[in-house]
Amino acid sequence: MSDNKNNTEKPAPEVEPMPKVTGVGGIFFYSDNPEETQKWYTENLGIEINDWGSSSFDSRDIDNPEKINSLQWKAFKKDDDYFSPSKKGFMINYQVQNIEELVEKLRNNGVNVLDSIETYDYGKFVHILDAEGNKIELWQPI
Repeated sequence: MSDNKNNTEKPAPEVEPMPKVTGVGGIFFYSDNPEETQKWYTENLGIEINDWGSSSFDSRDIDNPEKINSLQWKAFKKDDDYFSPSKKGFMINYQVQNIEELVEKLRNNGVNVLDSIETYDYGKFVHILDAEGNKIELWQPI
């Protein structure tokens, strides 16, 4: 017979979430005239543009309804170098969890990680290239 008074359970150590993509965080594309393109989308599709020249589509996390997810949409001027070194006319931002371990995994897999993780008030970011040279932005919300 065991004596429960002597068996003190230690709390389980906090486990970092698996490093992976959890959703799409943004869709960015080149435009010959971003202002006119944004105006067209506002007038015809009702997409409201914020002070940063983008639109935010917010939703609730199904597993955590208190958490708000946000998908950003933005047109960039065609000669903007934000998508460099990609030659494509678009860039997708993927929302991720455990960005540090994900970047380590990507480096170990030989993926071209273009920069170091940068932290801002609204999250952590890093850029990579996929197998076809498309620039991808990874974002972990804070």
